[in-house]
Amino acid sequence: MDSMPTPHHAPASGPAPVPSERSRIPPFQVMRITDAIARRRAAGHDVVSLCAGEPSARPVPGSLKPAGYTGPLGTAPLREAIAGHSRDWYDVEVDPASVAVTTGSSGAFQLVFLAAFNPGDRVALASPGYPAYRNILTALGVHVIELPTGPDTRYQPTPALLDAAEAEFGALAGLVIASPANPTGTMLGRAELAELVSWCRARGVRLISDEIYHGITFGDPTDPDFRGVSARSLDPGAIVINSFSKYWGMTGWRLGWAILPEDLIAPMEALASNFALSPPAPAQEMALTAFTPETYAERDAIVAGFGRARQLILEAEPDLAWGIAAPADGAFYYYYSDLGPQLERFGTATAYAAALLERADVAVVPGLDFDPVAGDRAVRLSYAAGEAAVVEALERIIRFQRG
Repeated sequence: MDSMPTPHHAPASGPAPVPSERSRIPPFQVMRITDAIARRRAAGHDVVSLCAGEPSARPVPGSLKPAGYTGPLGTAPLREAIAGHSRDWYDVEVDPASVAVTTGSSGAFQLVFLAAFNPGDRVALASPGYPAYRNILTALGVHVIELPTGPDTRYQPTPALLDAAEAEFGALAGLVIASPANPTGTMLGRAELAELVSWCRARGVRLISDEIYHGITFGDPTDPDFRGVSARSLDPGAIVINSFSKYWGMTGWRLGWAILPEDLIAPMEALASNFALSPPAPAQEMALTAFTPETYAERDAIVAGFGRARQLILEAEPDLAWGIAAPADGAFYYYYSDLGPQLERFGTATAYAAALLERADVAVVPGLDFDPVAGDRAVRLSYAAGEAAVVEALERIIRFQRG
């Protein structure tokens, strides 16, 4: 009879493995709140979420045939269509070869940061600002220089802030801007953007312009810059990043793009071919329908709905009795940098948001994600959910604060 196999014994334990230094970044609180919303809805609560920047109206796909890998920077028809979009919206000629289609704008930021910056480089960005900029750069070993913005600068970088940053920290390698910005919704006008372009060009600093919310704007529709000013209209060396997620409402399709200076095209292609092989093929096929007059008209009607939801928040400001709000020029966010009397009641914006969700089933985002220094006094509302949701949420918020 065969003998029984000898049991395997693990060797004596050594030191436990630890996560890499690059991964030691804060989690995105919005996604934790999204989990909390899902749990409460599963428990039968009628939660109104003003939390995530996800438009409620999404395109419904037609039948899509199975598709394999595309080129690492996307299909030629889509790259050409994106170049045409740049010409149609901004009167800017873009070589389709300089367009890199990516797995969402998140993929574009990762690849661009990898291609443009070395570990130890210094890159500036506005605070408050979208936390993924800071966290991706930090994970890649890049030093993030946060520019403390506020009402006096309309929550946007200025040459004076950049001069002060270089005086304190040393020469910068890059500047990330966003217009309209998340979480503030503020925009850079052509004159302000031109000043930043000039400052960067004079110092050899790479300018990366996040234009993901272009088209979701609430200014004068007769203004030629109504949809936003593209950095490429002022500097052919600027890096522009955009996405189908916001204006087109295609969040789950995970498709974005970057428009690159010539020296970054080959590095981006090498990185993309190793990191993702190619952007999602079915999403690229779907995205080709985005650049038609019918689609633009449909999306502009949805943006008009965002504008009406925004107006409801503006009209409710006296009853909300919160503090200073950033000018909401675009995107679908309203950012209050100080909750006013509610801070005295709850102590922090995090505590306020938790109580609001628990007692009134309304979800908002405290500001720590966007501003690690002063963000726990701030809160962001997203009105992407539409007018009906905003009406219901505002009634619940005001009732909660009076209770």
